[in-house]
Amino acid sequence: MAVDWLGFAYAAALALGGFMGYKRRGSVVSLIAGLFFGSVSAYGAYKITNDPHDYWTSLTAAGVLTLVMGMRFRKSGKLMPAGIMAGLSLLMVLRLLIF
Repeated sequence: MAVDWLGFAYAAALALGGFMGYKRRGSVVSLIAGLFFGSVSAYGAYKITNDPHDYWTSLTAAGVLTLVMGMRFRKSGKLMPAGIMAGLSLLMVLRLLIF
């Protein structure tokens, strides 16, 4: 049984990003979204650790974030945070679909 370290690192990046959005801009929405998607992604990584074929939770969370943050990046053109999170989420989706 291999631990999904990349999944847990992705979840930690989401939670940390939400916290940083709150800390820097006072955005409660960023904090809530970061903690929510970080928690869902951590749960998905836990499920993948137990059964490598049970990746739907992680795939759904990463897919939703790819779409939402991709639209925010397209609208604002700002690399930080929307572009970074869209890119990380897209990489996570590709990783889950390929492996």
